[in-house]
Amino acid sequence: MKVIAGMSDRIPLRDIGRYAQHVEALGYDILHIPETIHDSMAVALLALEHTTTLRVQTSLTLAFPRSPMLLALQSWDLAQMSGGRFDLGLATQIKQNIEGRFGIPWSSPIRKMNDYVVAVKTAWNSFATGDPFIVDTEHYRMNRLQPFFNPGPLPHQGPQLLLGGVNDNAIRLAGEVADWFVTHPTNSHPRFLRDRALPRLAEGINSAQRLANDVQVAIAIPYITGPDQASVDQSREAQRAVLGFLYSTPAYRRTLELFGWDDLGAQLQLMTRSGDWSQLGVLMTDEVLDVLIPSGTWAELPSVINDWFAGLVDAVLIQPSDDDNDEFAALISQVKLIKSRINAAG
Repeated sequence: MKVIAGMSDRIPLRDIGRYAQHVEALGYDILHIPETIHDSMAVALLALEHTTTLRVQTSLTLAFPRSPMLLALQSWDLAQMSGGRFDLGLATQIKQNIEGRFGIPWSSPIRKMNDYVVAVKTAWNSFATGDPFIVDTEHYRMNRLQPFFNPGPLPHQGPQLLLGGVNDNAIRLAGEVADWFVTHPTNSHPRFLRDRALPRLAEGINSAQRLANDVQVAIAIPYITGPDQASVDQSREAQRAVLGFLYSTPAYRRTLELFGWDDLGAQLQLMTRSGDWSQLGVLMTDEVLDVLIPSGTWAELPSVINDWFAGLVDAVLIQPSDDDNDEFAALISQVKLIKSRINAAG
């Protein structure tokens, strides 16, 4: 099982290199770079520049505000300078942000993302092989890449491509065209994976005549954890508030619906509409948290993750500890020993 480190989107750019080195020292395989207030590609560059073995993936870069050729070139550069340690994750975002924050026209996000991936992969192929760059899809028509503008092949593996998603069509698309599928924190439960995500992923894989191990599955579920029980209890209260906020968004309620908690999502949304933000966590009872979120001390967590996810996924995201200590590094080392989905299938 691969272990992924998350990172706060509020880390100043001057501290990215130090954070990436800390993650690498703890034994993580991969660092996920978010995109909210910083340009994810710039953050990825800093993380790669200060590490030697850590794989860096954007999770996820907003596609539609950018030209696919621009991202193809940037990701090619990052793969080259890092010796093949960079992967590009792409996200659609929501209509309100694409139009209101970026000033970009909105259209069918799944069809457009499919066309976007076609354009990026066609560019990568042209860089690697010198084949003509011709993209003729509903959303992108591109046919110009003179040799002067072609960066040429890499001496190692090029970037892999990540897609996320909660809805069925987004998950199918990941199965059709992506190298990785990344779950949302609100929809990473084993039941969601078994009942919704993995069947839809398989549909996409089969429709594109790919193999099951062509797509790796990474989950971003939060954990209620800490070095001791007091820390676990403190983590529980923090997660209660965060999950209350996240599940107030209708698009993230798929797992609540699987457990028959439709009314909970509606109640949370009603509270946000009335401006009652501080009380969202009250509705996230211990019963709900115990069902939805893995819990345990650092010493207990590898066994908990094994029970929840062994043979079901290929990588798990665990938020790093602020302290570079042996106990947390041991946790990461033990989680790596858990059987992954691809190994289980093989």
